[in-house]
Amino acid sequence: MSPPVKMHDSATALAAILSRIEAARKGALKPAPKTDLVAVTKTHGEGDIVPILDAGHRVFGENRVQEAKTKWPALRARYEGIELHLIGPLQTNKAREAVELFDAIHSVDRPKLAEVLKQECERAGRAPLLFVQVNTGEEPQKAGVGTKDAAGFVSFCRETLKLPIGGLMCIPPADEPPAPHFALLAKTADENGLPYLSMGMSADFEIAIRFGATHVRVGSAIFGERT
Repeated sequence: MSPPVKMHDSATALAAILSRIEAARKGALKPAPKTDLVAVTKTHGEGDIVPILDAGHRVFGENRVQEAKTKWPALRARYEGIELHLIGPLQTNKAREAVELFDAIHSVDRPKLAEVLKQECERAGRAPLLFVQVNTGEEPQKAGVGTKDAAGFVSFCRETLKLPIGGLMCIPPADEPPAPHFALLAKTADENGLPYLSMGMSADFEIAIRFGATHVRVGSAIFGERT
């Protein structure tokens, strides 16, 4: 079992990741205008998160609605400007809570979910920034629309449902080089006029930045391995 992350370690790790992001952007042929670090706090409690907030970081990601509800309302009451992203799969019965809690949802992956999100956005009078999750590796066990179906699904969401689809998200297969998947996602986003690319995690975010990532989702490289 990994030792618990000390409070000062996570803030130091955050600074190192931000420096690596800037270095990767400088080395990229065509970086995005801006690359946001989504600090992934899945399974991490207030003791790990507060040092990152005190360091000035405000963009965070959670995998589950229920877990986010247990920690972020109180933290938002204490810290201004927090931007919360849902990066994990979303069940339709959690859509209402997700719309109320999150500023962005990265995992729109099927028509039924899109339809429910439309209803909940209208009900709440607010609309998070939405990303369509693309299964670039065509893995049957993984969520996301197929690459060939992405354009049709994006059109359905934007034109039929009038949802604020801003970008695409992918998680490349673990046993394949990520670069071709990031390139494919960037090409698909460009073809559909979408400005945002959520791609790259702790092990490969610098590669993702080379291909124009606007959001990189980094957890273990900041907080340490989950126990």
